[in-house]
Parts: sequence; C-alpha cells; structure tokens
Amino acid sequence: MSNQSNSKESISTSLKSVIRSNMRQYTMIAALLLIWVIFSLLTKGVFLTSRNLSNLFMQMVTIAIMTAGMVLVMVAGNIDLSPGSVLGTLGALAAWLMAMKHVNPVLTIIITLLAGLIVGLWHGYWIAFRKVPAFIVTLASQMAFKGFTLAITKGSTIGEFSEGFKNIGQGYIPSFSEDGTMHITTLICVVIATIAFIFATMRTRRKRISNGFTVLRPSLEFSKIAIISIAILGVGLVLGSYRGIPWAIVLLFVVAFIYVIITTRTPFGRHVYAIGGNQEAARLSGVDVRKTLMIICISMGVLTALGSIVFTARLNAATTAAGSGMELDVIAGCIIGGTSPWGGVGTIFGAIIGALVMASLDNGMSLMNLPIMYQYIVKGLILLVAVWIDYANRKK
Repeated sequence: MSNQSNSKESISTSLKSVIRSNMRQYTMIAALLLIWVIFSLLTKGVFLTSRNLSNLFMQMVTIAIMTAGMVLVMVAGNIDLSPGSVLGTLGALAAWLMAMKHVNPVLTIIITLLAGLIVGLWHGYWIAFRKVPAFIVTLASQMAFKGFTLAITKGSTIGEFSEGFKNIGQGYIPSFSEDGTMHITTLICVVIATIAFIFATMRTRRKRISNGFTVLRPSLEFSKIAIISIAILGVGLVLGSYRGIPWAIVLLFVVAFIYVIITTRTPFGRHVYAIGGNQEAARLSGVDVRKTLMIICISMGVLTALGSIVFTARLNAATTAAGSGMELDVIAGCIIGGTSPWGGVGTIFGAIIGALVMASLDNGMSLMNLPIMYQYIVKGLILLVAVWIDYANRKK
C-alpha cells in the first residue's frame, strides 16, 4: 500500500510540475478551444464546418507570419507599431508592379521582399545605431507608410493578378487522387507530420535522459504524444474533407520551422533572449547588441513583406485600407501566445497559436454579423487582459 501511495504521489507531483511549467501554453490552448465551442454554438455549427475552418486557417496565415518576426522584436524588449501600414504599402507596391507595369510575379515577389528588407534596415538604423526608441521609430513609420499606400494606389483599388500569384493566398496543394470525399495528399502529409512529431519528441526525450535532465514519466509522456497526435490528425481530416492544405499554410509551416530553429538552436536566438532579459548585461557578456537589433528589424521587415504578398494574393487586390489595424492583431497574437511585452520571454509556437486565436475571433464575430465597433472593443479588451495576466505572472 505504501508503494502504491508513493507512486500515486509521484505521478501527481510530476503532473503538477508539468502543468506549472507549461501553464501559458495550456491556458492559451484551452482558451482557443473555448472560443471555438462558443462560436460553434452561436453560429449553430457553421463555425466548425470544414469549409469555414479551412478559410480560418488561410485568414490567420498573414498575421501568423508577422507574429514570428514580432516575437523577436518583443523578446528583445522592443515593439513595432508599423506592420499594418507597411503591409498595406508593400501589398500596394506588388499590385502596382503586376497590374500596372505588368512585371513578372516572381520578380514582383523578389522586389517586394527587398523592399521589406529596406524597411527593416531603416528601422534598424534608427533603433540600433541612433538609439531612438522603437516605439517612436515605428509609430513614425505607421503614419508615413499610410501616406505611401495612398500615393501608390491613388485612392483606388488595384487588382486582378495571375493565377500563379493568387495561388499563394488562395490555392491548395494538389491531390494525387480525387475520390470525391477526401484529399489524399493532405492525409499523406498529416500522417508524415504526425510520425515526425512522435520521432522528434522521443528523440528529445532520449537526449534529455542522456544529459541527465528530468523528463516526464513514460505514461504522461505517451499521453501527451497521443493527445497532440490526435489533434494533428483531426486538423488534417478537417482540411482533407474540404480542399486540402492551402499553400499559405505550407508557407507558414516553413517560416515557423525556420524561426523555431533560429530561436532555440542558434547563438543569435540566445542573444535575442539575453538582450530582452538585460541588455547591458548582454553587452558586457560580449553580445553585439547593435548588430542583433539590426537583424531583428530586418527579419521583421522581410516577414511583413511576405505577409503582404500572402494577404494581397488572397484578396486578389490592393486597397488603401489594406493592413489597417493589423498591428493590433500581430501584437495581441504574440502577447496572447505568451510573449512578454517586457521582453525576455516568448515562443514562435505560442505566437502562432495566439494568431489563430485572433483570427478565430475575427472569423467568428464576422459569421455572427457583429458590428465592427464591437469587434474592436472585444479584441481591445482581450489584449488588455492578456497583458494583465502576463504582468500578474511576472509578479509571482
């Protein structure tokens, strides 16, 4: 009896430790599921249909791509208020090149990405080398790029692009077989992704054991793997029952994979977190703070350009209002996903889930035909609560 009691206590202690160490992620995922259940009830099941969820994932890509860059900005203790305006300008630039000047879409994409890089260099120069607060630099850009967007569009909509360009934001990966009910390619990709997840998790577990680190009990580890694997397969079945995996999601996956590697496996990633924790201590430890901040700004500029390409392709047009207010969604997505506005804390995975939360709110409230004024109020309050929760956790 004593051994059984000790075993139960050990399991309980291990489980509590896991919950405490992953509280942000569990809270965020639980909130997302709750939002989905509420909107499903309020829309009489329309929200959770395969078609709407596919559209939801496509809508969140633009925000999610930019949150990957914003995580680095915020972890380093800064903020960028310009993504929405910069996205509008770069999207207008891409549309103008293709629709007005008939530039090849591939060349247009390259030019747009280079323009985003230049924007990042501009921000980095003032932030890293001239010591102007990022808040002021990007606020100035927010206002200036709204003017650039009006100058490029001349107050009108620019649209109709080639099928190849539209597929970036609207297209789906092809299927090997059309059986009328399920997208075969999507099922294959999801099965591969599930196997890869299981393999990576077990590999990480073995590595931690060999290095002497603590790991979850086998029963808890396997339960965790089973739950996440079922979630992956569930999403795959939903997408496969409609039109499959959108190309935009594939692009987001590539961006997320690269940035997870950057933030967790490279010296640059460690430098970013060190700067956010204590910039002066990082400098005294040999971190090139100016160079790191410059790279962070360039990263944000390029990812904003990439987001503008996906956004413009999905709408098949560039408008004067494109990107308006999107900086709120990007910043809120990061904070909801666990990135601290005070710096030093944040993950790419969390930010992408946060972006999905924001996209779910937009999608659900739109399905309910909720007036736009209430949508802004709801998102503003959610941002406030997310910051308050982060502050409360830091005090503890």
